[in-house]
Amino acid sequence: MAILNIVKEGDPVLRKICRPVTEITPRTLQLLDDMKETLHKADGCGLAAPQVGVLRRIALVEVEKGKLYELINPEIIAREGTQNEMEGCLSIPGEWGITERPEKVTVRAMNRNGEMYEVSGEGLMARALCHELDHLDGVLYKDKAIHMLTKEEIDEQLED
Repeated sequence: MAILNIVKEGDPVLRKICRPVTEITPRTLQLLDDMKETLHKADGCGLAAPQVGVLRRIALVEVEKGKLYELINPEIIAREGTQNEMEGCLSIPGEWGITERPEKVTVRAMNRNGEMYEVSGEGLMARALCHELDHLDGVLYKDKAIHMLTKEEIDEQLED
């Protein structure tokens, strides 16, 4: 496994629409493993393939330590409610914003064995799923931010 370079805002790869995965190859499995290691090293709760320079519809979400979801060709199939919460991104270090996201979502995706499954989440999990799936369509959380936080507001939030 390897730690991959996380692409930062301004790199055009973050604005591209990713292609579906048509078959799961050893290269796909290696990418999943490398993304997992990269996510853990960066101490994030999600990582999408374009964030490591790969234009494939692959994302990882892990908001609870040890519960990693590998999402291949994911799509949101249900959403309900609304939440306005603070959000950040490994590709936009040091910046935070308030985004409006669904309170609950259900995503259908393939796992590394090519089996379809569904995952539902509320709160942070719903936010992370939406955030990572947006990356697959070239959308950054800042595009959806209701308000970008100032340094003072970030410091205040971190104190709570």
